[in-house]
This record gives sequence, C-alpha cells and structure tokens, in this order.
Amino acid sequence: MTTNSAAYWAASDSLTMIRRSMRHNVRDLESLLISVMLPVMLMLLFVYVFGGAIDTGTEYVTYVVPGIILLCAGYGASTTAVSVSADMHTGVVDRFRSLPITGSAVLTGHVAASLARNVFSTVVVVAVALLVGFRPEASALGYLGALGMVLLFVLAISWVSVVVGLVAKSVEAAGAFTFFVLFLPYVSSAFVPPDTMPAVLHGFADNQPVTPMIETIRALLMGTPVGDSAWTAVAWFGAIAVLAFVASMSLFRRSRSR
Repeated sequence: MTTNSAAYWAASDSLTMIRRSMRHNVRDLESLLISVMLPVMLMLLFVYVFGGAIDTGTEYVTYVVPGIILLCAGYGASTTAVSVSADMHTGVVDRFRSLPITGSAVLTGHVAASLARNVFSTVVVVAVALLVGFRPEASALGYLGALGMVLLFVLAISWVSVVVGLVAKSVEAAGAFTFFVLFLPYVSSAFVPPDTMPAVLHGFADNQPVTPMIETIRALLMGTPVGDSAWTAVAWFGAIAVLAFVASMSLFRRSRSR
C-alpha cells in the first residue's frame, strides 16, 4: 500500500468514526443538555445571586462569562473519558479491531465529536450570556482568537480525557474525571480575582494553566490587551494536547496487544 493510499484510508476511517460519535451525541440528548444547562445555571447563579457581593472592578457578568465558557467547554470535553471507557469495556473496540480500519480512528472520532459538541454548547452559553447583559467589545479577529483558544482548550482536555478513558477500570471511574475538570476553574481567575484568595490558593491560581487561558479569552472578547497570557496558555495547552495524544496512542496500541 502506498503512502497516499494509506493516508486516504486513514482519513476515511477517521471520518467514519467521527460520524459514529456524532450520531451518539445526537442520540444522547440527556448528556448534551446537562453539558449546556449546568454551565448556564452556574452563570445565572453567580450573576444574580453572588454577583452583587463580588467586586471585580467591572460588571460581574463581563468578568464571569469567559470563565463560564471555559467551564462549559471543559466539562463537555471531559465527558469524552466516559465515551472512550464505554467503548473499551463493552467490547466495541474489539469488534472494530477485527475490521480492516485504522485503530487510532476510534479515538480521533471521539475527539472530533467533542470539538463539535462543545462548539454547539459554547454558542448556547454565549447566547444566554448576551441575554443577561454580557456585552463583548471584540473585533472580528478577537472573536476568532477567542474561538481558537476555546478549541485548543477543548482539544487538550479531550485528549487527556481519552487517556483517562483508556486507563479507567470502569465507566464510573472515568466519569469521576468530569468532576475534576468541572471544579478546576474555581481555583483560577474564572469567578474571582486570584489576589482575593488565601496565599496558597492565590499561588496555585496564578500558576495553573486555566488562569492564562481565561485571561486570554477575557481580553480577546473585551478588546483589551492580551499581554503574555496568550503565549502562556498556548504553551500550556499545546503541550498538554501533544503529550496526551502521544500517551493515548501508546496506551491504545498496548491495550491492543493484550
């Protein structure tokens, strides 16, 4: 088989698996609704219940929406761990391995579906945010930049989720990863300025990868200077995506040899 024909079949297999995962997304409306409704409810809670007591130097809805967008994207991407684990434990992957398809296409399908699912949920969250008073001042380039940063975040978390799904002993164990991703933005600049936190939490919030990503998205949407946060966020999540991709491919091959 030539290199070109191998690439063609690999791409064809990946598209097939992407369509499969997308169909699962459409059929699993309950999970899709939860991934949208949970961030929306949290946004309404923070804006209308806690917002009046939190001083961020600006309208609280303006401050909190970028964090909610990332929380929504992270939670949605982390559910990929559950999908991958379900495939591994129900024997579906073994059935795919008996067919003449590229093994990695199964994982690629899950990640691509995660990207599509999270674009949809992010659009819904932003639409609700506009209804409750969020007024971005970004240029067209700023919107594209913010979307690119969200997609990079989703890509990285999705590949990490694939790793979790491959090593989890059960589907339930894989599901626990969603809670970790859901609560990670709380110890960042998502909901309150880090300098209002106790010293230990302040140090963690300033130096964890979610904070520069939120600061970058916030600056892009509001048309303010981005500074070094964009490069820091790209470095963090670019490295996470690459390392998780390599790890997932290795784990998938090793599981195949058992």
